[in-house]
Amino acid sequence: MTALELKPTDAVADIGAGTGYFARRFALQAARVYAVDIDEKLLAIVRSHAPANLQTILAAPDDPHLPPHSVDLIFFCDVVHHIENRTAYYRKLAGVLKPGGRIVVVDFYKKPLPVGPPESMKLSDQEVVAEFQKAGFALSKRLGILPYQYFLFFEKH
Repeated sequence: MTALELKPTDAVADIGAGTGYFARRFALQAARVYAVDIDEKLLAIVRSHAPANLQTILAAPDDPHLPPHSVDLIFFCDVVHHIENRTAYYRKLAGVLKPGGRIVVVDFYKKPLPVGPPESMKLSDQEVVAEFQKAGFALSKRLGILPYQYFLFFEKH
């Protein structure tokens, strides 16, 4: 959480929020949080324990359904390998970000690990960077603080 450098005025979108593990934590530090998922049952769990500044959004597999220019930070944790047509999806995210907004991706290294999905499902950090670049984003920061996952920051060109 500290590495994200959230400001109290930030709006954050947790895409692939699941039951809201990160979304609830973001809500303690940010002004507004969107918990975005394609599973209504998971979003119902988020809503059952949601603070007032946390809103759930039922997304489509190809569209997060976030308001235009509404978010300072888009956060993905162990999610991007589930998205089809990722480059097109990332292009949609460009219109969701406020000026100066960023996207953070935390996902498992593509190698045998004691945790995470099978290696065949994983995306390498190089693949993720290349797909974001194709969508008009640049890698702005990379953190090596997690043992099994890469931690990448992207900004619009």
